[in-house]
Amino acid sequence: MSTLKLKRALEKALQQPNRSLFFDREKEEMRIENSETKKGVTVALGGILAKFEGNVEKAAEETVYYVNEALNAFDGAGIKEEKEKRIFPVIRSASFPAEAEEGVPLFWDEHTAETRIYYALDLGTTYRLIDEKLMAKENWTAEQIREIARFNLRSLPVEMKKDTVAGNVFYFLNTNDGYDATRILNEKFLKEMSEKVEGAMTVSVPHGDVLIIGDIRNETGYDVLAQMAMSFFAAGRVPITALSFIYEDGHLEPVFILAKNRPHKD
Repeated sequence: MSTLKLKRALEKALQQPNRSLFFDREKEEMRIENSETKKGVTVALGGILAKFEGNVEKAAEETVYYVNEALNAFDGAGIKEEKEKRIFPVIRSASFPAEAEEGVPLFWDEHTAETRIYYALDLGTTYRLIDEKLMAKENWTAEQIREIARFNLRSLPVEMKKDTVAGNVFYFLNTNDGYDATRILNEKFLKEMSEKVEGAMTVSVPHGDVLIIGDIRNETGYDVLAQMAMSFFAAGRVPITALSFIYEDGHLEPVFILAKNRPHKD
């Protein structure tokens, strides 16, 4: 009878929307776990009652404290791990604001003269740029964010569409996942593409939802590239830069396309 009283007291005190409770009548054990992660604890009601000499109230109070502490520890670790899986770098123009609307400094790094690297916490249908306030709240260091973001970026697909114009080959990445232009930070991907192209390799990030890699094999290709980059830049929801970059030996160099169709390094 005391075991059933303790069971009812625990069910009343421990029941929450994200928890599942199970009772094994034969073993006189109760299992309390997170409904999503399935992490939890099992408590032997008979043993607890014996410890408190049958005092249901004291046994319940002690058990509730122990279970809540254990589950909160599990949930906290899970939430932190889940958040870190959703940290990504995002490429923005060099003129993009350095502060959030509330005046809190955003966390960002230099990239090129035309672009900066910001960092975002992906929220599904949108994302929040990481600022110093969020970093302090989550106890994230700058180096942790950089490392986690680059690791997560490498997990994103890099399937590209191919088009040939006037003897030049152009590859387009446009998944609309919010990080298309950000693939410019995937060094392994750029290196693999550089081994694939036959002419000069260019990389363009006219707006946030597209990455263009050019295999420029003749002078006309530079004119095509300039027109293409400007067109995407003008149409982009989050414009970045109409300039393209020459990729060579792991480095990006901005180039201006001159009238004679030849690249000029900035």
